[in-house]
Amino acid sequence: MTELRCRKSETLKGDTEEEEERQNEPELQTKRVDTGEEVKGGGEGEDGQHEEEEEKEESKRPQSPAPGAKPSSSGCFLQCLVRVLFGCLAAVACGMLYAAYLSAYHDRKFWFSTRQELEREISFQGGSGLYYYYYKHMLAAPSFERGFYELTIDNKTISGQTINAVERLFLYPELITSFIYRITDSQDFVEPVYFYIGAVFGLQAVYVTALFVCSWMMSGSWVAGMLAVSWYVINRPDTTKVDHAIPLRDNWALPYFSCQVAALTGFLSNGISSAAEMFCYLTMSATTFTFLLVWEHGHYVLFVQGLCLFLLDSFDMVPPRKMADIHKVYLSSLFLAYLFQFQNATLLSSPLLCLLIGSVLARYFQQKMKMGPLVARVMKLFLHFHLVFTTGITFSYLVKKLTPVNESDFILKFLEVKFGLNTTTDFITNFLLCQDGLETPGQDLFLRLTQASVLPFYLLVLAVCLLSTLQAIYRRLSGQPMNTTHRLEDGRIGEQPAVIYHVFHTLFFGGLALLFDGMKYLWTPYVCMFTAFGVCSPDLWMTVFKWLKLRFIHPVVLSLILSTAVPTIIGFSLWREYYPRVLAELADLQEFYDPDAFELISWIRSQAPVAAVFAGSPQLLGTIKLCSGSAVTSLPLYTDIDLLKRTEDTYQVYAMRSAEDVYKLLTAQKTNYVIIEESICNELTFQKGCRVKDLLDISNGHVVYDRGEMYSFSKHGRFCHEIKMNYSPYTNYFTRVFWNRSFHVYKVNSVISFQY
Repeated sequence: MTELRCRKSETLKGDTEEEEERQNEPELQTKRVDTGEEVKGGGEGEDGQHEEEEEKEESKRPQSPAPGAKPSSSGCFLQCLVRVLFGCLAAVACGMLYAAYLSAYHDRKFWFSTRQELEREISFQGGSGLYYYYYKHMLAAPSFERGFYELTIDNKTISGQTINAVERLFLYPELITSFIYRITDSQDFVEPVYFYIGAVFGLQAVYVTALFVCSWMMSGSWVAGMLAVSWYVINRPDTTKVDHAIPLRDNWALPYFSCQVAALTGFLSNGISSAAEMFCYLTMSATTFTFLLVWEHGHYVLFVQGLCLFLLDSFDMVPPRKMADIHKVYLSSLFLAYLFQFQNATLLSSPLLCLLIGSVLARYFQQKMKMGPLVARVMKLFLHFHLVFTTGITFSYLVKKLTPVNESDFILKFLEVKFGLNTTTDFITNFLLCQDGLETPGQDLFLRLTQASVLPFYLLVLAVCLLSTLQAIYRRLSGQPMNTTHRLEDGRIGEQPAVIYHVFHTLFFGGLALLFDGMKYLWTPYVCMFTAFGVCSPDLWMTVFKWLKLRFIHPVVLSLILSTAVPTIIGFSLWREYYPRVLAELADLQEFYDPDAFELISWIRSQAPVAAVFAGSPQLLGTIKLCSGSAVTSLPLYTDIDLLKRTEDTYQVYAMRSAEDVYKLLTAQKTNYVIIEESICNELTFQKGCRVKDLLDISNGHVVYDRGEMYSFSKHGRFCHEIKMNYSPYTNYFTRVFWNRSFHVYKVNSVISFQY
C-alpha cells in the first residue's frame, strides 16, 4: 500500500531506542511502586519481586532477536526505495504526457503544422504575439549581445518613444530561449516557433510535475500526485491559459511558482534531513528569483504567500530559524530582481518588501511576544499585527515619496471602484474593470469544478484541515510545546506546518478568486493538489476518526483503507467519464482561421511603408507588430499607465468626437494609419456599460440618463460610423486606403485638404 509512509528522518537506531524507552518506562514505574509496597508489607513485596522478575524476563525476550532486525530494516528501506522510484517515474511520466497532450491539442486546434508562417503568427491570440516578436528579433540579430542592446534602446516599437523593452515587457523568457536556441544550434533540426512553444509546453510539464510532487510529499502517497494531475487536466480551462495565448508572462512564470511552492512545502515539513532541507532551500531561492524576474505581478503573488507565512510565524507554528531563512530568500530575490530589471522602482515599494521590513522591525521590538498565558499572547499578537502593517505602510509611503512610482494612486483608485467605495467616469479605470480577468467570476466556474468532483471533496478536506489547524493554534497559544514528531495514531493533521501553510494559501487565493476571475489560475491548480492530498492522506482520515471517537474498528486500519479506497474510486470514475472526452478533443479537427486579419497583415507588409505608424486596438497592434514589425501607438500591456492613456486616445475613433479632435489626438502620437474594427464599432454585448464606445461616452460626458436607462448624446456623430460616409470634414483629414468585412484602414493626411 502506497499510503504506508517511510519516515525520512528516522533511522533504525532511533526507532529501536524509542521502542525500548516505551517498554522500559512501565518497568521503572512498577519498580518504584513495588519498592514502596515492600516497606508496608512483606507479602506484597514478594509479589512485587515475582512481578519484577517476570518483567525482566519479558524485557529480555525481544532483545534476543535483535540481530534479526537487520533484514526487516533492509526490507523497509527497499520498499521505500521502490516506492520513491515508482513515484518519481509517475511524476515525470505525468509531466511528459501532459506536454505531449498540449502539443497535439495545439496542433489540432490551429492546424499549426500545416500553416504558413504568417498564419501561425496570427494564431497567437490576445496580443500575446508581441512577445514572440522579440524572440524573432533576438534570433535575427547578428549576435546575442547586439540583439540585447537593441532591445534596451528600442525606438521601433512605440511611436515617438525610446523604451527599454526588456524592462518594460519582462522579456527575459525570450532572451533565455533565444540564447539556448543559438548555443545549441537548434536551427539545424527545429524551427524557431516550435522551439519557442516547445519551451512553454515543457514548463507546463514542470508545472504539473511540481503539483504531483507537492501532493505526494504532503500525503505520503504518489497516488495523490496522479489524482492532482488528473483534476488539473480535466479543469484545464480554469487552471491555465496556455491553450489560447502561449507567450503570456504567466504561462512562463507560474511553473516556477509551482516549483517554489513544492520546495517551500518540503522546507516546512518536520523531520526532513539536513541535505533535503538544503536542497529545498536552494530550489526555493532559485525559483523565487526567477518568478520575480519573468512576471510583473510576481511580487504581488509572493506578498500573498508572505502573508500566509507571516501568520504561521505569528502563531508560532514554524521554527524561527526556518522563517529567518525564508526571509533571506525573499530579500535576496527582491534585490537580485531589482538589479536585473534595471533598478525597477516598483520593487522598492512592493507590498512584499514592506511586509518583510515591518515583520523584522516588529520582531525586534517584541522579542518576548511568544511568551505568557493565552490572554497575554493574544493581546501581544494584535499589537504585533498593528506594528507590522503600520511599519510596512509607513515604509511604502516614504519610498513612493522618494522614488518615481506612479502606479500606486491608480491601483488604489481602481480598488476603491472595484469594491464599491467610489464611482468614477475615468475611462482607464472602467476599462480595466471590464476586462475578463478583473471581473467577478460567474457561477460557471464553481459548476465546472463541482461536475469534475473536485469542489465537494475540496470543501470537506478544507473543513477538516482548517478545524484541526485552529485546534493546533489554540494549543500553541495556550503554551503547549510544538510537536515536531507526528504519528498517524495522534490524528492531528493541523499540527503539520506544511498543511497549515496550504490551508492559509488556499484561503487567501480563494478569496482573491472570488473577487477577480483571473486569480482562478493561481487558485484552481492548488485546489486540485490540496484536495488530492486530503483524500489520499491517512492523517486526515485519522483526524476525523479521532473526533468521532471511533471504537468498533481500529481507526488506524480504517484510515489506511480509506486513504487507498477513496482515491481509487475517484480515479476510476474520472477515468471512465473524462478519458473519452480527452481523446475526443484530440480527435476533433478544429480550425482557427481569420481571413480578414490575414488580408490586413498581407496588405501592411506589401503596401505600407516600413516606417509607418499604426493606431488601433491593443490586441490588433500586438499582432501587427509581430507580423510586420511596424511601429504602433500602444501595446496590449494593461499594467503600464502611460500605455493605457495612449490606448484611450486611440480609442477616441469610436467616440462621439469631431474629425478635428480625433485628428489632433492621432497626430500627437505620430500616427500614419488608423485601423477601425467593425467588432468594436458595432459591438453588441449583454454586459451593459462595458462596451468600448459606452466607456468613452461616459468618460467624455456624452451620456444622458432617463428613467434608469443610459443614452448617448453629442452634437457630433460617432466617428467610426461617420468616417465611412466619405464626406467632409472627415475626408479632409483621413483617406481610406484598405477595407474588408472586419477592418477599415485610413491614412492620416499629413497635409489637410479642405473639400466641400
